[in-house]
Amino acid sequence: QVHLAESGGGSVQAGGSLRLSCTVSDARGAYGRYCMGWVRQVPGKEREGVAAIDHTGTTSYADSVKGRFTISQDNANQALYLQMNSLQPEDTAMYYCAADRSPWGATWFLTYRQRLADYWGHGTQVTVSS
Repeated sequence: QVHLAESGGGSVQAGGSLRLSCTVSDARGAYGRYCMGWVRQVPGKEREGVAAIDHTGTTSYADSVKGRFTISQDNANQALYLQMNSLQPEDTAMYYCAADRSPWGATWFLTYRQRLADYWGHGTQVTVSS
């Protein structure tokens, strides 16, 4: 069983920063073989992949967040992070941490697995006011 728990969401003004964290509990000790990602969702819209990182450390980002968001992970502590800078009102969403067993890398995750990942957290809300 794999459990993901997000934290770090909140309310900020436009231009501000937040750092999201996701702790992963994997009884099989398979963390490090997953592709990890952050996916966000606004009510009434489909989930949108934001950033992903694979087991080699290769990252991929949605065009809308490139240059502003940075994904990273700490394999030793089974943790995933998303540093979000220069936040804008359009970044307001529920942010989910996701883990996927597909071996095809971060770009594959954002292209094909952003809504189909194998494991999901419950989400953390990010609200950006203008």
